Amino acid sequence: MIRALFALAFAFATTAIAQEPKATSRKKVVLSEEAIAIHKDAPVVDGHNDFPWELREKGKSSFQSFDISKLQPKIHTDIPRLRTGGVGVQFWAAYIPTDYKKKGTVVKATLEQIDVVHRLVKQYPNDFEMAGSVADIERIRKAGKIASLIGVEGGHCIDNSLATLRMYHKLGVRYMTLTHSESTDWADSCSDVAKANGLTEFGEQVVLEMNALGMLVDLSHVSAATMKAAIKVSKAPIVFSHSSAKAIADHPRNVPDDVLELVKANRGVVMVNFYSGFITPEGTRATRRIFEIGREIKKKYPDDDAKAEEAIREWIKANEFPRGSVHDVVDHIEHIIKVAGIDHVGIGSDFDGITRTPEQLENVSCYPYITQELLNRGYKKPDILKILGGNALRAFRDAELAAAAMKQK
Repeated sequence: MIRALFALAFAFATTAIAQEPKATSRKKVVLSEEAIAIHKDAPVVDGHNDFPWELREKGKSSFQSFDISKLQPKIHTDIPRLRTGGVGVQFWAAYIPTDYKKKGTVVKATLEQIDVVHRLVKQYPNDFEMAGSVADIERIRKAGKIASLIGVEGGHCIDNSLATLRMYHKLGVRYMTLTHSESTDWADSCSDVAKANGLTEFGEQVVLEMNALGMLVDLSHVSAATMKAAIKVSKAPIVFSHSSAKAIADHPRNVPDDVLELVKANRGVVMVNFYSGFITPEGTRATRRIFEIGREIKKKYPDDDAKAEEAIREWIKANEFPRGSVHDVVDHIEHIIKVAGIDHVGIGSDFDGITRTPEQLENVSCYPYITQELLNRGYKKPDILKILGGNALRAFRDAELAAAAMKQK
């Protein structure tokens, strides 16, 4: 997830820069009746949406001031567009900046974000329902609602406490990202100095505890060494809730080929991120230093968020890069299929956590364009259904089975 003006202030501003889209060399995707029909049958599982943080930042966590039953063009997510996009299963991110741990308030703030998701479901009961299992997801989808699950984004949110992790699970959390943009005491971020050189002994305990709970281990944001260590330790399939392929776009947020091979052996799933800065070579060249730049800006303006925000905006203007398009996202999907196989890829948009989106993937209404582009490239319905959520549900089911097996020992 890309952010600015949190207490961290080392990512982009939350409002997109008003610029004309760059022209793409590939033709726009045109929806066909066949694609629309296939899409209606797809589970459409999105691994990561940051609307809860947008609500906190822009709507003061109030649905009265930010009603997503109506179109909300300033953000990526609302109910009308979720319905247009055919979303059936949404993992909502409970994200809190790492600075909150330094302040001693990270658990409190994470609970507030978990509460936002529960209130979201309560506020719009005709559209959302909380799910805690694959069986719940299947039942909720049959009822015509969007199955809603929670992913805690960043292991800093447990404050080095397995008990906190267990309580999050009781509150509906079904995955946790081991790090965000800073390393924890026990796992390394891809965008920070390594502390654990993979995982410490406590980090291994975290992974195994998640396995025992049936909680998916999410490796987005972690270093390659931590990816490999977690896959080695985990007794269940891992996921990357919002990451893309490093061979296509060389950014540390993306997954290298040697790890993709491990994902195949682990039966895990890489859910492809839509952020323009992660999907094109030009975008990655422009954004590789963003976390470092953000830290430098924060040090320069430690007590002035307004000046920090302005400095970040100026950096963005000076480091312009193309948006890319739905074609680029499907390039990542195809590369993961080539290396790891058709059973190990999904979608994790990162909507409302990113400030620059590809053409024809501007918001949650646009998922059918992925279906069409897959059709255009020769994929058949069974494989398209896997990519659009079947693989993610299989990994979740396998995690449930692994937890049940661990309880029997």
